[in-house]
Amino acid sequence: MRFILVLFCMAATAFVDPAPPAFDLQGHRGCRGLMPENTVPAFLKALDLGVTTLEMDVVISKDRQVVVSHEPYFNAAFSIKPDGTPVSKSEQKSLILYQMNYADIKRYDVGSNGNSAYPEQQKLNTYKPLLSEVIERAEAYRKVNNGPAFSYNIELKSESSEYDTSQPRPAAFCDLVQTILKKQLPADRVTIQSFDFAILKHWQQQAAVGIYPRVRLAALVENLRSPEKNLEELGFKPDIYSPYYRLLSQDKIARLHEQKIKVIPWTVNQRDDMERLKAWGVDGLITDYPDRAKGL
Repeated sequence: MRFILVLFCMAATAFVDPAPPAFDLQGHRGCRGLMPENTVPAFLKALDLGVTTLEMDVVISKDRQVVVSHEPYFNAAFSIKPDGTPVSKSEQKSLILYQMNYADIKRYDVGSNGNSAYPEQQKLNTYKPLLSEVIERAEAYRKVNNGPAFSYNIELKSESSEYDTSQPRPAAFCDLVQTILKKQLPADRVTIQSFDFAILKHWQQQAAVGIYPRVRLAALVENLRSPEKNLEELGFKPDIYSPYYRLLSQDKIARLHEQKIKVIPWTVNQRDDMERLKAWGVDGLITDYPDRAKGL
């Protein structure tokens, strides 16, 4: 009986992921400063650089696929059409992913041109992947390299003015993402974030009644309102408050911590800002340059 109990305990322990890190270093869109954003090469490079969370954005295609992309269209700053010509600024917003099947989306090159705003970014021919592919490739990479468990911070790119135009409504959007996640990841390795509080409210409501598993929810913020005002609008306490880093002060961080809410700002790219924010007590940061955060 004791032998069986020992075996049971060993088996149970083998599948438990380690506790979340004390300081959560998140690679923004993988590592946008170094590799084409929101692509598989960017996420694998971020893992090489020691991030504890892969941060990414998702949108929805015409055929209801969950596509990893910041914009719901092809950004002229770096996108190349299947015929080899660059996407122009005048046409970029007409190339709406929600109106294209994924097979057609995948034919666009989003890496060979690089991005002039990020001169260190490596140029390579690559495409917008599906969320399911990113998870599959990242998990396989972790296993091959015997790497530690890491988390996924997935932003649902949602704006109320774009419902039914460049995206589905919040309930349908959340359902499509959750369908992927429940097949591929344990809930304790997932954060869902959004600027659209309707997304977070729906996810919270579905989790409260057991339709979705409970994941970490992060409120993204870029407005000048106080944390208290934003939380009042949200209507519940999120796990994470994630503002633009220049909106933070040491006092705001302390007030959020008093409510047991973690603070993880975006997008922090300079080392002195990283060090100052860490000294103020943030619980992590989101950066385009995980290499610059070494030693934090």
